[in-house]
Amino acid sequence: MHRTRDERGATAVEFALVLPVLLVLLFGIMEVGRLFQVQATLSAAAREGVRVMAVQDDPDAARTAVLTTATSLSPVLRADEVVVDPGRCTDPSATATVLVHYTAPSLTGLYGGWDLTGQAAMRCGG
Repeated sequence: MHRTRDERGATAVEFALVLPVLLVLLFGIMEVGRLFQVQATLSAAAREGVRVMAVQDDPDAARTAVLTTATSLSPVLRADEVVVDPGRCTDPSATATVLVHYTAPSLTGLYGGWDLTGQAAMRCGG
């Protein structure tokens, strides 16, 4: 079969109509994958912070553990985004909690920022 010029033009028009949809899907997949990674990092950082709090009963050490664990985040996690429940581990039957709030910027700039939270709780005394 021999293609005519008109058919090549129709193919280009169809491609131009489908391309934006494909790009939005691709960027959406990239955003969801990155958000999943950031959420996993926040959860791991909160777990590490609550472990330190439960064992050492030191809110500053727990906050430092969270910040050290979450170094892969960009922008960097700030100390004011980490909430450590202080002074609860004087009783071994108490529960220590750490809450991490983070606003993850959009990877592509198309979707805005995303508010994510990592939370962990552990019984005091390890």
